[in-house]
Amino acid sequence: MKSTLSIISALILSAFMSSCHDVREYADDPLGNFEALWTILDEHYCFFSQKDIDWDAVHDTYARRIGPEMTGEELFIVCADMLDELRDGHVNLSAAFNTSYYRKWWSDYPQNFSLRLIEESYFNFNYRQSSGMLYGILRENVGYIYYGSFANPVGEGNLDNVLYFLKNTQGLIIDVRDNGGGDLTNVRTLVSRFITRPTVVGYISHKTGPAHDAFSEPMEITYNPADIGRIRWGKPVIVLTNRSTFSAANNFASVMKLLPGVRLVGATTGGGSGMPYSSELPNGWGVRFSACSMLDAEGRSTESGVEPTEGCAVDMDPIQALSGKDTILEFALDLIQNPR
Repeated sequence: MKSTLSIISALILSAFMSSCHDVREYADDPLGNFEALWTILDEHYCFFSQKDIDWDAVHDTYARRIGPEMTGEELFIVCADMLDELRDGHVNLSAAFNTSYYRKWWSDYPQNFSLRLIEESYFNFNYRQSSGMLYGILRENVGYIYYGSFANPVGEGNLDNVLYFLKNTQGLIIDVRDNGGGDLTNVRTLVSRFITRPTVVGYISHKTGPAHDAFSEPMEITYNPADIGRIRWGKPVIVLTNRSTFSAANNFASVMKLLPGVRLVGATTGGGSGMPYSSELPNGWGVRFSACSMLDAEGRSTESGVEPTEGCAVDMDPIQALSGKDTILEFALDLIQNPR
């Protein structure tokens, strides 16, 4: 059986091949590069309808700013401004001198996280580290794992050792605040420790043509439980999220939220449910964008984020943070000790 990542990669390639038609060539000048960029997104970006974006109107607005004598720097600014209209952290334009990046998906929200606060106030800097995970046992015998990036490989043996160390705790907190994503293979590896049977964790659909609403039927994504002999977790789990929980971490939050015995605590995640793909302009600049839409196990898009479990939305109190208290983590600790 192909891995989930292989299937997704094949779908993205299929999306581009299935929407092939006569390809127009663009001149390597300001207007040609602008039109090439606009067209690549027009034919392959996957969230126009969901975000109610009038891409034709966007074209007309920014085309007026293109001139034949403009510099590369000036062209880059116009193109980057146009891409910001997509409101998507997966959309980037890359030149030798700069990379565009839409930041408002997280910059307009409270950070709701301080790793230093946890290291100092909750562990007195006496914690363990393994395979990209910071972990230990908090007061009242509660296990804690901070996983800062799904780009850090999660080894099966490392997970066995971490979960074995925490086996006598009354519950587990998995903190993915400020986790900007990474490899979906690591999502599958981690989730496999919290399921006991093959589980549909979401769906993916790809573009079937250049029209904004041309998509395939959603295909199931199924995760299997960890192999026999590996340690699985059956006690309560709380996942901590903030607005900077994005992309693969957003996917992890959406999967875990719908599992029995798991609750999401904190703030709505940053979203980023589109699988990114890369293309190139005539001048060699690269463009990366969301090409395939992923849905959660209930068929809902999580592009705009995953909300906390009902009754579990909480922010960090900056005043209490000054005295060493993370109010999101405190809420989770209380929830494990006093289930409700």
